[in-house]
Amino acid sequence: MSSPTSHLDPETLSASLIGELSEDQESVTRDHLSECEVCRVELQRLACGGDWDSIEHALRVEAQSHRSLGTHSASRLIECCENPDTNEPVYPVEYAQSPTDFAISFLEPSNREDSMGQLGEFEVLSVIGFGGMGIVLKGFQEELNRPVAIKVMAPHLATSGVARQRFLREAQATAAIVHPNVMPILSVNEKSSLPFLVMPYVACHSLQQRIDSDGALATVDVLRIALQVAEGLAAAHGQGLVHRDVKPANILLERGVDRAMLTDFGLARAVDDATVTRSGIIAGTPQYMSPEQARGEAVDARSDLFSLGSVIYAMCVGHPPFRGETSYGILRKVTDLAARSMQLENPQVPEWLDRLTAKLMSKEATKRYGSVNEVATLLRQCLAHVQQPTVEALPPSLRTPMNKKGKRQVLYAVLTAATLANAMVWLGPHWKTESSESSIGPMVVPAGSTSNPTALPLPPAVWDDDVDQELGELSHEIDQLLGETSEFPL
Repeated sequence: MSSPTSHLDPETLSASLIGELSEDQESVTRDHLSECEVCRVELQRLACGGDWDSIEHALRVEAQSHRSLGTHSASRLIECCENPDTNEPVYPVEYAQSPTDFAISFLEPSNREDSMGQLGEFEVLSVIGFGGMGIVLKGFQEELNRPVAIKVMAPHLATSGVARQRFLREAQATAAIVHPNVMPILSVNEKSSLPFLVMPYVACHSLQQRIDSDGALATVDVLRIALQVAEGLAAAHGQGLVHRDVKPANILLERGVDRAMLTDFGLARAVDDATVTRSGIIAGTPQYMSPEQARGEAVDARSDLFSLGSVIYAMCVGHPPFRGETSYGILRKVTDLAARSMQLENPQVPEWLDRLTAKLMSKEATKRYGSVNEVATLLRQCLAHVQQPTVEALPPSLRTPMNKKGKRQVLYAVLTAATLANAMVWLGPHWKTESSESSIGPMVVPAGSTSNPTALPLPPAVWDDDVDQELGELSHEIDQLLGETSEFPL
């Protein structure tokens, strides 16, 4: 196929990168790029400048070494597909044979009829999935009478010292975190020819699978999952660890949304670990990484906050906040563009949740929340509000700010209510006499009389219970209004 004689101008290429072209323009641009190598190179240059070569290399290395298998996250396993010509299964290039045959090749023989073989003390019953990082097996530990999941490193990586270190680091990082919202590591064997991790076998699926099948989630489910992920991250941050790869595929759901577990700490680093910037320009998933992570800079716990915000965004609208046909196009959006408002994507998203997520996804780390603990507290209060809106109020920081006109209107309402309350106090009681036959009429003084009129004694005042209740309710409403206006200075 011959190359086009004309080329796209830089303005068109830049507009394509940031999604400003119309559908027709984008279609023409895409067709041109598919045929023009010159414009593809120029697009790369515009996207990431002179750093793209090193970034592209890091992405390729990351794709090869970090297609890790979450314990039971089928959305991250490389599925077999059929060759359309032969109808035979096609497996990843790392495997010259089927996963089952590969597993049998390194297992010891077993006497159990239902077992594929033995791996150490574990009976291997089946293959859960496989990928670039290794293979996940369903095993059974007879001594403790429990099923387990065994993550075995792929043979082409087992000879790599760097890959073995990452594998071991995942075990060490996860073992340091004891929390119900973090998938635990039961044991690790790094000395065998193929290192493996042992984890609980839990019947669950990934959040990515849930989004793929259901699309946008209900607000209450979004908050339940986000809260649990935040609490799991808080446990990790409490150990001085930054996850660096928080995404729906690394969040496992058990029993619907009753329990969410953060998994895959293969990229976790200590906050003060200087190897964060030396080990690779980019480590993580472009759609969910923070701007500082996308730039290859050192990251701290606030980077995980950005990723958490991106996960919340995906749950609310059904797709990541930043999308593109190429990795560098996504990276450019992550670093340079604000995510489109969730309410524009899904009108059912509450405005306060949109604002909370936008703050989590601030481009500058200093403008995000101070810690994941603060975020967890807000999410907990928001969940309580959604579940009982008439009982639990939103956190003050998430209530819709009032303009000056609105503040004055509330104050006028408070003053009016207070005036009415005073009037009811003085005029509201119903006067009752001891004799229902007597009544108090106007006092009449005979004409020409010079004596001072004598006031008749008033009967004792008796409160009506209904009026008393109304006053109490009005007082409560006034207190609420005063509480709201105290947060907004005039």
